[in-house]
Amino acid sequence: MRLTCFATNTSGRPIAELELRHRLRARAEERIRNARATGLRNLPLHRTAQNLIWLEIVQIALDLLAWMPMLALTGKARLWEPRRLRLRLFTAAGQLVTTGRRRILRLARHWPWTSHITAALDQLALLPNPD
Repeated sequence: MRLTCFATNTSGRPIAELELRHRLRARAEERIRNARATGLRNLPLHRTAQNLIWLEIVQIALDLLAWMPMLALTGKARLWEPRRLRLRLFTAAGQLVTTGRRRILRLARHWPWTSHITAALDQLALLPNPD
């Protein structure tokens, strides 16, 4: 059994609406935490135009980190934070081999998370092509 209590100075709204507002705020704070872990902690360049490009790159990375768990990852891997994703998935050693007009990604077999990477690639291959 779980009991939840809300203490707020907002009056005249149903409890379901207040809970939804609270959950959306928690999601926004999680996105801010992920942005800081992805490169938004400080602006590394000196000029404003350069930092604007940096912010665009960070935004693209955040979009990829938001969509990848929904589209490609399964199980506990969906809950991994950006630092854990970098450690386990994005730093895997591999070779991109072109043979017979096909590109093949060969991953290290000893890497503990190779199965997660191959499962994610298989999930992405099942997605329909956009028209």
